[in-house]
Amino acid sequence: MATIRPSSDLRNRYNEISDFCNTYNEPVFITKNGTGDLVVLSNAEYERLCGLAELHRQLDAGLDDIRAGRARSADDVFSDIERKLHLD
Repeated sequence: MATIRPSSDLRNRYNEISDFCNTYNEPVFITKNGTGDLVVLSNAEYERLCGLAELHRQLDAGLDDIRAGRARSADDVFSDIERKLHLD
């Protein structure tokens, strides 16, 4: 269930919010005048989400390359690696 806190808690209960975010790796939604305003995350969770977004971006780029014919078979790639490392 989402954790929703008023903006005053950022000032008055910062440590509590920080502990929650770092312990549970879940966001805290901050409201301002009863309306959603901010989302607070631990630094570790933010980095994890950024990493996932980057992974998805790279996978999408790879799929685009495959669709456009800019890809090689795994056999060809591994053969080249073996040849370069003199493993053949």
